Amino acid sequence: MENATVLVVDDVSENLSFISEVIGDEYRVLAAKSGSVALAILERHEIDIILLDVVMPKMDGYEVITELKRNPKSKEIPVIFLTAKSSVEDEKKGFSLGASDYISKPISPPILMARLKTHLLNKRSKDFLKSKNLYLEEEVQKRAAQMSELQDVTIQAMASLAETRDEDTGFHIKRTQLYVKRLAEELSKQPKYEKELTAERIDIFYKSAPLHDIGKVGIPDSILLKPGKLTENEFEVMKNHSVLGYSAINQAEQKAGTAHDFLEVAKEIALNHHEKWDGSGYPNGISGEKIPLSARLMAIADVYDALISTRVYKQAMSHEQAIEIIKKGKGKHFDPLLIDLLLEIENEFFSISEKYRD
Repeated sequence: MENATVLVVDDVSENLSFISEVIGDEYRVLAAKSGSVALAILERHEIDIILLDVVMPKMDGYEVITELKRNPKSKEIPVIFLTAKSSVEDEKKGFSLGASDYISKPISPPILMARLKTHLLNKRSKDFLKSKNLYLEEEVQKRAAQMSELQDVTIQAMASLAETRDEDTGFHIKRTQLYVKRLAEELSKQPKYEKELTAERIDIFYKSAPLHDIGKVGIPDSILLKPGKLTENEFEVMKNHSVLGYSAINQAEQKAGTAHDFLEVAKEIALNHHEKWDGSGYPNGISGEKIPLSARLMAIADVYDALISTRVYKQAMSHEQAIEIIKKGKGKHFDPLLIDLLLEIENEFFSISEKYRD
């Protein structure tokens, strides 16, 4: 308990002098003759424990402790009441306001020293546990951040497994991630979607987007890398990548033994990003808002990026050409509202495409 600071609050100077003399050899003592002075001292000094007289003019001990417990800086400081009042009701009131103990006047020096020692030990134990808990919380947060980073790296590695089979895809993963995120952010401003599209939800869309074409790992190179137009049969095989991607993620989820929002969204995107607003897409021919929002966002991002990118079977289009084609797909291929929002931020799509150009 060495170096502990005790604040003594009493309106009688003789009491302050007596207590200071009794405890001054073991503790640093600060004295206040009123509640207002005591509160001012607490703003300037670190206090370990408070000895507080109950009966004082203007601001009594009950009022002082009430203010102490309201202040985050002082609410954890133990308070021992000094009082000539010894009724059960007085003690009950003090404890209800947060007092740690009572010492009756006239004060017995041995009792005063023993009570100070006990409550300071309690305080130090609480401070130690609080410090440990804060440390553990920081460690948990640190581990959670590490796991999140590991998840992101794993996602990128899985996505690249499919993408790197095609030498022309380059920054496709990064660009489509950013398109999805930016379009979702714009959509979140709409009253209909503001509750659904929280920052956390948009982040899940962003992190899940790279897995949209993971099913391409199951498509033969002869089809995936074919430099010309696919035959009808070859296109049927190619379309199967959406189901293959969904199945792979679903199996991973089942092996994990627990549902996860990220994996649910990843499955939605992988399976449905080739569905069309008018129901003419694949693999299930669903339409309108039956298509998950994550997949409707991904559809625009994927098509835009495919149009502006060079592939083994085509040359890249300009931003303007790509936007014109996408506009024609409003209400047919794409969600009409998302196309309206895209046209408001198309320059940002262009900036992303330029920044991460292949």
